[in-house]
Amino acid sequence: MDLESKLDRAVGTKQLTAKLDLHTVGDLIRHYPRRYLDRGSLTDLSELREGEQVTVMARVVSAKNYSYGNRRTRTEVVITDGTGRLLLTFFNQRWVLKRVHEGVHGLFAGKVDSFRGRLQLLHPEMELLDDDATASRLTRSLIPIYPAANKLPSWKIANAVEHVLDDLGELPDPIPADVRERHSFVEFRAALEGVHRPDERPQLEQAKRRLRYEEAFVTQTVLARRRYATAHESAVSRPQADDGLRARFEKRLPFELTTGQRELVAQLGDELAGTIPMHRLLQGEVGSGKTIVALLAMLQVVDSGGQAVMLAPTEVLAQQHQRSITAMLGPLAAGGMLGGEPDATRVRLLTGSMGAKARKESLLDAASGEAGIVIGTHALLEDPVQFADLGLVVIDEQHRFGVEQRATLAEKAAAKPHVLVMTATPIPRTVAMTSFGDLETSTLRELPAGRQPIQTNVVPARDKPEWLVRAWQRVREEVERGRQAYVVCSRIGDTDGGVADEPTAEPEFDADADESQERPPPVSVLALYDELSSGPLSGLRVAVLHGRMPADEKDTTMQRFSEGDIDVVVSTTVIEVGVDVPNASVMVVMDADRFGVSQLHQLRGRVGRGDAPGLCLLVTAADPDGPSRERLDAVASTTDGFELARLDVELRREGDVLGFRQSGGRSGFRFLSVVRHEDVIEQARADAWETVSDDPDLAGEPGLLAAVLELERTERADYLERS
Repeated sequence: MDLESKLDRAVGTKQLTAKLDLHTVGDLIRHYPRRYLDRGSLTDLSELREGEQVTVMARVVSAKNYSYGNRRTRTEVVITDGTGRLLLTFFNQRWVLKRVHEGVHGLFAGKVDSFRGRLQLLHPEMELLDDDATASRLTRSLIPIYPAANKLPSWKIANAVEHVLDDLGELPDPIPADVRERHSFVEFRAALEGVHRPDERPQLEQAKRRLRYEEAFVTQTVLARRRYATAHESAVSRPQADDGLRARFEKRLPFELTTGQRELVAQLGDELAGTIPMHRLLQGEVGSGKTIVALLAMLQVVDSGGQAVMLAPTEVLAQQHQRSITAMLGPLAAGGMLGGEPDATRVRLLTGSMGAKARKESLLDAASGEAGIVIGTHALLEDPVQFADLGLVVIDEQHRFGVEQRATLAEKAAAKPHVLVMTATPIPRTVAMTSFGDLETSTLRELPAGRQPIQTNVVPARDKPEWLVRAWQRVREEVERGRQAYVVCSRIGDTDGGVADEPTAEPEFDADADESQERPPPVSVLALYDELSSGPLSGLRVAVLHGRMPADEKDTTMQRFSEGDIDVVVSTTVIEVGVDVPNASVMVVMDADRFGVSQLHQLRGRVGRGDAPGLCLLVTAADPDGPSRERLDAVASTTDGFELARLDVELRREGDVLGFRQSGGRSGFRFLSVVRHEDVIEQARADAWETVSDDPDLAGEPGLLAAVLELERTERADYLERS
């Protein structure tokens, strides 16, 4: 009988697939235990003391349901381990008897208390074991507990793993022999034995150390292969012209570039002049001047006869970029038009909701080369969009797009284009090495002169409603001083189910999952607009902005706000990035706990951009002692985006950091933490580059190649593709 047949008879492979998404033997052996019970720490029933937290191993002696009052039930289970007896009590859980009956063995954990003079565990945690599997596994000092499912408990999974490990022969190792020897790692088979059926803690820790490194190493190998491929491609050189558009624009700038900007402009200029495609990530503080740096790079490409395209995540941001860049360039952006300078170019916009005439003009100018700079949304990725000579692809807010979308734009170039991706969300080094490892990274920390401080305060609306009243008074005071305000909500209307108006604008947290207390539903843009217009902000010019409005309405609203014709805009997160209205001095974020740390930092960066200090008020009904409030207090404590990025990865779940929530399945890192294991990731990155440089096709490392190909098929690779 082959292994698959044995496994099917032992546990049922259909169950493993349906309930745990485990399709192959390889999936099963990578389904690692989530914790281990130390047999030596199990408590004899004869030694129990009231108030203790205990885990006991015992056999069920009896189990019975008792009914009382209005369909309520009490289930009593008596267990014994041979030294004594213990009562397990469950209220209104009749289903317990479907699992627990006389003769069943199990592990039971909880706090000991007493009921009518008898010691008991109330609603204990249970891990039930079958008699056949108990004898061999439970003689070990460490008992593995697996991520389980309904009707597929841990012991059944352990039984399946036992069958697999007993029948598996030698396995190809994803870690090359020289790397294993260098770091004194055990072989793959030994690691599997050590993690699934360890005899002692040192064996388990040795296995986890090796498997942790393997997770980092395989991921870094995927990224190293991308870097290697890029380094061996060729691009058209785009050198700087002595008196081109870039030089003329730089001379006309009404402000001095910061030291960081000048250094980065020089670095990008050198890489654009080279014949190896630039692949660079530019991360910088909110308001650090990334757009100016990108524009100078785009103009250098235009000077060389090429074109540059900028991909933005929302129409609001694309329109903002097109307007601001056109205004900054002035006659340099009026190519072929009255008042345009010699050799001037054009800056065209392309979005999905543009009218037919405007869209046709943009497509023609892009295809002919008349437009040296094209700015747009996902519409740029469509087939009809063509370029005469695309030399530079700029991706704004990189985390909103993926490698696939980068590649789609790059394929519109005759030769491999240079690529610059930008983010205003500072990225801790460990995360950057893991999720942006195919890009070289540059950082802008210094803010341009004249940026105003931003004060951030938490407004606990549930506990101190008078603070919210004061918040609206502050908005009115700012408007009376001639300034403007943003009010941000997490949803559009009361019937949208809380779904954000654009996929890119969705709040990062399920705040309800963090809170034990019931809270009112989140405030919507439309409801709050009505409330403010007729209440606290009556008499002011208040407008609505969200991603589901027609494009021309969004553009008109944003333009009117920019020109000062609107006092307060009640908006979703479409204003999160790139929107620049220097006269806006105050922002109120409703249900702020429904947003992540980095997103809140981005949002508040919309104020304090002019000559007045910024004020950001984070309104919340969250539990003052809960994790959501902890996030808000962290945002209020500092305006240093890099410090907040560090706090963010400490406060958030590991899966959130990586872009997915770990379920315990094969799709996530099980032993590697991008928050805590910087040294492991750094070493794996160096080892992976050395391995790929010596053997780019991994022809001599079949185990590693198989692991790389498997990774590229998993959800974790989907994350990498979004990076």
